[in-house]
Amino acid sequence: MILCDPAAERAVLSGICKYGENAYLDIADIIQPSTFTVDSNVMIYQVIKEICEKDHSPSIDIASILSVAQSLNFGHILSQKNETQHLKAIIDFPVNLENVRKFAAKIRKLQIARLLRDQLEEAKEKLLDITGAEPISSIIGLAEDSIFNFSTLLNDTDNNPVCIANIVDDYINNIKENPIDQVGISTGFHVYDNAIGGGLRKGSVSIIAARPKTGKTLLADNIGLHIAKNVKVPVLNMDTEMSTDDHLNRVLAMMTEIDISSIETGKAFESPDKNNRLQTAQKELKDVRLYYKSIAGKPFEEQLAIMRRWLVKEVGLHPDGTAKDCVIVYDYLKLMDSAGISQDMKEYQVLGFMMTSLHNFAVRYKVPILGFIQLNRDGITKETTDTASGSDRIIWLCSNFTIFKRKSDEEIAEDGPTNGNRKLVPIISRHGGGLDDNDYINCHMKGWCAKIEEGKTRLELVNNNTNTDKGFIVNDENNDDDQEIPFV
Repeated sequence: MILCDPAAERAVLSGICKYGENAYLDIADIIQPSTFTVDSNVMIYQVIKEICEKDHSPSIDIASILSVAQSLNFGHILSQKNETQHLKAIIDFPVNLENVRKFAAKIRKLQIARLLRDQLEEAKEKLLDITGAEPISSIIGLAEDSIFNFSTLLNDTDNNPVCIANIVDDYINNIKENPIDQVGISTGFHVYDNAIGGGLRKGSVSIIAARPKTGKTLLADNIGLHIAKNVKVPVLNMDTEMSTDDHLNRVLAMMTEIDISSIETGKAFESPDKNNRLQTAQKELKDVRLYYKSIAGKPFEEQLAIMRRWLVKEVGLHPDGTAKDCVIVYDYLKLMDSAGISQDMKEYQVLGFMMTSLHNFAVRYKVPILGFIQLNRDGITKETTDTASGSDRIIWLCSNFTIFKRKSDEEIAEDGPTNGNRKLVPIISRHGGGLDDNDYINCHMKGWCAKIEEGKTRLELVNNNTNTDKGFIVNDENNDDDQEIPFV
């Protein structure tokens, strides 16, 4: 049999028999019965595992092994003459305690190699079902999934619990000697960043929910451009509805404050001033690592493969397999078709599994993901977690949940007409303090140039009596602060 080392297996078993609990606890986190390739060794490990977990400081010998083997229903096998001789050879095998874990790590790696080989064999079988109608990316994804989804088994880190007392000094010294301005990556909306705990954090999914046609894609574009341009971190925008050209028009509009329609038609170049502004934006975008990918109609597994491929090829991975600094924007979480829905799998369950996969992806690669979802009809009047459309699992697994919506006429009148036409309402946050009840972050959306700006909170306006303050600067070419365009 290939990819096996019977001598290393014997050394591990011998070490546990000779050194008892000390050796077992040292290797229990990295091996299991299936790690062994010799059938006899599988049974022997199950027996001594049972002994070590039931008795404190056990004495392990042939008699105790055969006794416990009887209770596990394979004593009749180990009591055979050849098995007894094999067991005696294991107990007599010389091995030092400090080497037991090294041998255990070796046979664990061999097991991983065997499992990976099986995974690749399964991928080969799936390739035989290819008809030629599938996209190339889907075909390549079969092989990529086998490798990347399996890579977590290659993590050699210690799985034992960590005692806080042993690490607190190093932790305090590290944060003392390496102070930072913000824990996460800034979105450019600083009040929002503070409310959710310091921006977009690695290994987490932040969720913003909005009703249709409120401007969530414009918000995604504003945040994505800020991160890529000012924080200088690569950003991937995974869009389920719009094309790259649509996004580029909006990015140019928000950078130049030129109306989108004149950019799309080319009429903006007739004005020397607008032409100069567009040329400046063109040059600035040359240094911006902002990526867009339309994922409309693509299976969710293929979407994950696209994100994974981007991390590997464009961002880069650390030696431990986690991603270098970057942000993924997912706009927005929904079913692409009804293929995943059946009598046994409802829509909310499919969305729940999608959110679970997105969360696991963020944790696996330690990448911050900013996801958008739709609010259900309750979101028109309510501002609670039950307005999230789809699955409760979205709320369970997100790091923070925020609602983005239009301000009512009453709110605009109360805050003052120059204090915004949209609002951000942080509802829950795992790391941040959020906002007080009945408070929200004022935002002003200029739809004609795809720009969204953050203002003061409602309570700041009330406490400071600033309803007559200047607020947002209104300098709209069309003299319409909230001109509607076909945005999502």
